[in-house]
Amino acid sequence: MRQEKSVLVKRTSNITLVVLVILSWSPGAQLKGPSSTHAQDTVSVSLPGDIILGGLFPVHEKGDGAPCGPKVYNRGVQRLEAMLYAIDRVNNDTNILPGITLGVHILDTCSRDTYALNQSLQFVRASLNNLDTSVFECSDTSSPHLRKNASSGPVFGVIGGSYSSVSLQVANLLRLFHIPQISPASTAKTLSDKSRFDLFARTVPPDTFQSVALVDIIKNFNWSYVSTIHSEGSYGEYGIEAFHKEATERHVCIAAAEKVPSAADDKVFDSIISKLQKKPNARGVVLFTRAEDARGILQAAKRAKLTQQFHWIASDGWGKQQKLLEGLEEIAEGAITVELQSEIIEDFDRYMMQLTPRTNQRNPWFAEYWEDTFNCLLTQATGLNAPGINASAMQTQPEAKTKQFCDGSLRLSEKVGYEQESKTQFVVDAVYAFAYALHNLHNDRCNTQNDQNTEQQKHQHSETVWYRKPIDSKSQACPEMASYDGKDFYNNYLLNVSFIDLAGSEVKFDRQGDGLARYDILNYQRLENSSGYHYKVIGKWFNSLQLNSQTVVWNKAADQPTSACSLPCEVGMIKKQQGDTCCWICDSCESYEYVYDDFTCKDCGPGLWPYPDKLSCFPLDIQYMRWNSLFALIPMAIAILGIAVTIIVIVLFAKNHDTPLVRASGRELSYTLLFGILVCYCNTFALVAKPTIGSCVLQRFGIGVGFSIIYSALLTKTNRISRIFHSASKSAQRLNYISPQSQVVITASLIAIQILITMIWMVVEPPGTRFYYPDRTEVILKCKIQDMSFLFSQLYNMILITICTVYAIKTRKIPENFNESKFIGFTMYTTCIIWLAFVPIYFGTGNSYEIQITTLCISISLSASVALVCLYSPKVYILVFHPDKNVRKLTMNSTVYRRSAAAGHPSCCTTPGMPAPSASTSDRPSQKSPRQDLNLDQSQGDTVHRGSANTSQNYDPVPEPGECDYSEPSCIRVKD
Repeated sequence: MRQEKSVLVKRTSNITLVVLVILSWSPGAQLKGPSSTHAQDTVSVSLPGDIILGGLFPVHEKGDGAPCGPKVYNRGVQRLEAMLYAIDRVNNDTNILPGITLGVHILDTCSRDTYALNQSLQFVRASLNNLDTSVFECSDTSSPHLRKNASSGPVFGVIGGSYSSVSLQVANLLRLFHIPQISPASTAKTLSDKSRFDLFARTVPPDTFQSVALVDIIKNFNWSYVSTIHSEGSYGEYGIEAFHKEATERHVCIAAAEKVPSAADDKVFDSIISKLQKKPNARGVVLFTRAEDARGILQAAKRAKLTQQFHWIASDGWGKQQKLLEGLEEIAEGAITVELQSEIIEDFDRYMMQLTPRTNQRNPWFAEYWEDTFNCLLTQATGLNAPGINASAMQTQPEAKTKQFCDGSLRLSEKVGYEQESKTQFVVDAVYAFAYALHNLHNDRCNTQNDQNTEQQKHQHSETVWYRKPIDSKSQACPEMASYDGKDFYNNYLLNVSFIDLAGSEVKFDRQGDGLARYDILNYQRLENSSGYHYKVIGKWFNSLQLNSQTVVWNKAADQPTSACSLPCEVGMIKKQQGDTCCWICDSCESYEYVYDDFTCKDCGPGLWPYPDKLSCFPLDIQYMRWNSLFALIPMAIAILGIAVTIIVIVLFAKNHDTPLVRASGRELSYTLLFGILVCYCNTFALVAKPTIGSCVLQRFGIGVGFSIIYSALLTKTNRISRIFHSASKSAQRLNYISPQSQVVITASLIAIQILITMIWMVVEPPGTRFYYPDRTEVILKCKIQDMSFLFSQLYNMILITICTVYAIKTRKIPENFNESKFIGFTMYTTCIIWLAFVPIYFGTGNSYEIQITTLCISISLSASVALVCLYSPKVYILVFHPDKNVRKLTMNSTVYRRSAAAGHPSCCTTPGMPAPSASTSDRPSQKSPRQDLNLDQSQGDTVHRGSANTSQNYDPVPEPGECDYSEPSCIRVKD
């Protein structure tokens, strides 16, 4: 307790010291010393009461060289009268503070923050009436004497000021003495900072919300480029700062930002207008100024004859004041202003309309207001002893010579231009907020008295609220109420009030002491069928904007104006900034790009194409070979024809399976070769089908294996022919691996190599599909096969073709009876030509998938067709048109045979390389029959004789029909 008491004593001493310093500086309150003089009492409104509320209102305008000017503000007088009106209502209301009277001490701030601070010192002085001065001593060792003014008592709370700059100064002073303050008009954002202004509240919202509302209006008109003008001081500077921040976040650019100094003259305003004219595209001008500064801007615009160039968007500093625009109606037409949403208190209008200078003696400035409103002079008869009435006014005021004396019948009304000021409701709400908070305090502290609590409460506050004046014993207010700390009152009672005001609106404070944010959006319009002007409500703002754009009237413009540095870009174009962020030139995106944002084009990417509006992309149609395409129909027609012919050949061979011709053709390899030809034709359908994993697998197997079947069979045949003829002169032994079974095994082995290569290829490069993009507008679905890998996969078949071709060349000079080798050679030569032509065409048409696939299909079909025609057409011709030739026949002259046999040459049907018949063998009676000794391979038509010429009487050396066919290399046809 002792420690707490010492802290309180120390704090009290510090505050007392500050007070004495301030009082010694204040012109209106000084400590008397031997050399001190009495300052003239300041004019104020002072009404006694149990609890005094202070008031600060801008009754007069700023003065030139003096704190106050001669002109009286209509809004300042109305706000002052609104406070008096509310005090009267509270005092006459038995439900609020019964038995307790509220008094007032109202001062004029003259719209100047420094003067308002001086005036506020009177509130502090009024609270020091019971100050114990025995602890102080003057410099001449005399006892100080505190000159008391006419104040009714200590000030419990203050209502005001109006300007934010005034409230900032006053709040810093009042917080030292724990005097709560409620402003009905100050909207600076910084006043919400409770670390600095912990006893400040307001019935209006901070400018943060107003700034959002202003930007909402600008965005509603699609404006992106505006200029701003703000007044020097907390209202304009904090307000425009919040506006700039909100505008930047919402992509509204500031063309020019001008500041009106506190002592601006016409040259300053003309200079501002000149700077605005340098930004002609910024037709929207935002004013965050005091009323007098807004008028100065409009006057400068009128001097520059700018009746259409700019469109004004103004804050509540302009609001809906009519007098501000007197003589400037034309230049202000179309202006859009923001005003705190307030309702008309009709009873206050009745109150004002019954006031006259004779009946309103408590307001010392009402007479000046009356003279200014009616443009007349009051006399002692009409104004009685109202302050401001000067008997020699006719001589001292030059303009008074043109004025008439005021008629005693004059009354305030709408006919003479009276209109309730917009902040009236908020002044009344401020008074009622204090009243309800005091009422709750009274209920808590005075209706349930407890002696112990009372003593403890007195002890707690005796050190900190030593300046409180004791409550009159006749009052219903208890001592606890008078000694209650102002800071506790602010936090526990004032911020917690909530009520419905006289206009039916809800009143409450948030934890920062701010009121609810509600605004009216006004448009200054010409009256219909009249030369007058008025403000029309075109919208409201409560968390969001609700605006009827069709009701907006622009300054001599039928259509909504634009305010943009550059016009919006057309569809598919982006902005390229130049200088200001809202100034740009438009540039087109590429045909394959879309507009990612206002400044960026982005590539749609492979397989995508932008919509006509360039806002997004859509997938292109996937292209692949269609069944009804001409590129597919032609190769399919060839393939179908080839398949049909191949099947006919197979059927013919099957029907003539055991005939000499078919047997002599080598049935096993013939059927194998026909199957390979059929597979090649079928590959066409796998190639033209829509690429899938299945079709891609068939392509890989079909092409490689089909060719390997054909050329493996041909290689086996040509190899056998070559071996027979080239080994005959070297050995008489029968050759190995020339039997049908051996030939099939060799062919199957060669085919198996290709199958193995294909399987390895599938492991290395798994089958699948892929998208191919030859250009930006095409998406082609193809099998996932690289062109080079496809070429390498056919390398084995190329080797087979090459070897076959070599064998064909080696056997080209064999006797005429072996003409099938010539057909094989022709087949291989033609195949080489086809594939030599195919390779460059295939790789040269990589960008045209249809031509590439068609080329591949036709090349495969041609290769199969060459083999089919060259190798089988002679046999088919005999089977169909000359079946009589499908028999055994003598293929050489017997004389020739004998001559050649006698000469020791091999006979027609003697295996080359066997020894010629000799006489020693003819005498063997136990020798087998020549027919039995003959090892005849009828399936191949290869007849081998073992014996001598001397046994000719026992066997006919001429082969039977079918054993030696002209198409088989088993018999040499010798001409006569």
